[in-house]
Amino acid sequence: MTLRLVLVDDHPVVRAGLRALVESQDDLRVVGEAGGADQAVEVVQAEHPDVVLMDLSMGEGPGGIEATTRLRALPEPPAVLVLTTYDSESDILRALDAGAGGYLLKDSPPDQLFAGIRAVAAGQPALAPSVAAVLMRRAASPEPRMTEREVEVLELLADGLGNRELAKALFVSEATVKSHLSHIYTKLGVDTRAGAVAAAIEQRIIRR
Repeated sequence: MTLRLVLVDDHPVVRAGLRALVESQDDLRVVGEAGGADQAVEVVQAEHPDVVLMDLSMGEGPGGIEATTRLRALPEPPAVLVLTTYDSESDILRALDAGAGGYLLKDSPPDQLFAGIRAVAAGQPALAPSVAAVLMRRAASPEPRMTEREVEVLELLADGLGNRELAKALFVSEATVKSHLSHIYTKLGVDTRAGAVAAAIEQRIIRR
């Protein structure tokens, strides 16, 4: 059986390389390409692929997480295999929560990519070794886990936002921001904003 694929990446050169690589396999065929989330939904609805190879970062528009969420909400959703350069915990968890069936990195060897495509098409997971290690470390850690909102706070902290700006961005009070920061400091074992950002990047909770 030939598996039908759609490639979603905002770089045409990357898509061209992926097409050539994927179509070197007799059982894999690219039936469409998209450079963003909106186009991805249109192409998938027109072509009904088995698998979508999804990049996470796509310029100014909605990224791969939103695109994955929208594709998986379709009446006949394709399997989604994330193919990205990012391996932060927040990216991995958001992608999997959005419905991605696998998560590989762009430096994966071709055989791993081919195996990943076939795996997600069959309803099986496909994870890069470093991604699996992040998930295993998270599952095994006795430390309290960061909530999604706390990760969002950390990302905004890394952008240099102060408490008032954080409150506006999150639509909460400054007192709530201070509460989030207190919890974050405790979980990371730090006592400064800079320390929290550095620890979060080092532990791959956020990416920079």
